Amino acid sequence: MSRHEPKDPLIRNLVLLGLIPRHPRSISTVALRDALATQGFDINLRSLQRDLVDKLSGRFQLLCSVDDPDPAIARQRPYRWSFAPTAQLSLPGLTPAAALAMHLAEGHLRHLLPPGVLAQLAPQFEEARRQLQGMQHNQLSRWAQRVRALPNGKALLPASVDPQVWEQVATALLDGRQLQVDYLSRAKGEIKPMTLHPRALVSRGPVSYLIATVGDYSDVRHFALHRIQRAEPLPDAARDDGFDLDAYLPTAAFTPRQGTGTVQLVADIDPDLAWTLRETPLSEDQVLEALQGSDWVRLKASVADDQETLGWMWGCGEKVRVHEPRNWESEIICRVENILDIYSKKISDQHGAESERHEK
Repeated sequence: MSRHEPKDPLIRNLVLLGLIPRHPRSISTVALRDALATQGFDINLRSLQRDLVDKLSGRFQLLCSVDDPDPAIARQRPYRWSFAPTAQLSLPGLTPAAALAMHLAEGHLRHLLPPGVLAQLAPQFEEARRQLQGMQHNQLSRWAQRVRALPNGKALLPASVDPQVWEQVATALLDGRQLQVDYLSRAKGEIKPMTLHPRALVSRGPVSYLIATVGDYSDVRHFALHRIQRAEPLPDAARDDGFDLDAYLPTAAFTPRQGTGTVQLVADIDPDLAWTLRETPLSEDQVLEALQGSDWVRLKASVADDQETLGWMWGCGEKVRVHEPRNWESEIICRVENILDIYSKKISDQHGAESERHEK
């Protein structure tokens, strides 16, 4: 990031004011200094404190923790800063359109951005909400109240990630440094220490993954953030082999694969599912053909050869009859037989229990 000229105190102070939240939230002088540094402004704590006390507090309704009526808060160091709840800011504000965009993006970005970046954006998110709440007669405010994005299917709650782990992983990735972690292996059920070379972060539904290589190995692996028990950035630079995330993602095995590439799916589907797939196709080359003597439809499409696609077909239940690939047909039959065994055993156990009660 390019550094700003030291002789730009006006721009620096405008950025500084934008970082300070409204009471009862607050931010420390140290956090303000670090946030300014990430945006290219170099200033020491003494100079920053002088700007806040001597220059800004007299012109803006700033509150400092040293003036708090609670002695315990007043003694805290470093000082913490906030705008008065009733402060009327004369800073360049968000336009209504920008406020709407910030408001709608907040929930999505919360699972994608490093915590430090989210902390810097918190004042903008709060300002966006405040502006929209104050524009009750504005069409954009009504839009924010009436527009929601809903997941397709059952949405699981996000996996819980330790904030310290999130922070350390994000730091290592941003700084291009190696990362020492203690990782809970799902396969082995044990915690294993390892040194990672971070490549990227990917959020997929309720789970976020660190894409990385391990030690001296070159194969790329996925590490669920919520399974990282401890993380510590190392001083050594991570190996950089020109990793291209956009080129990698189409081949990434986020779902267990049946095989490589794509397969030709051939299935008979009922009219309701056929209607859905006419509007939202499975693939670009999808073909739907009417079956003679029936209201069902023959589906042909090239699809990924993975468990996710097979799981979607399985979820369609009695609305689909798979013909190809043959291994998918066999697996669906096997699943049906296993389910029948489970329920047959339950019915048999219930009948056995009833017989014992009658005999007694």
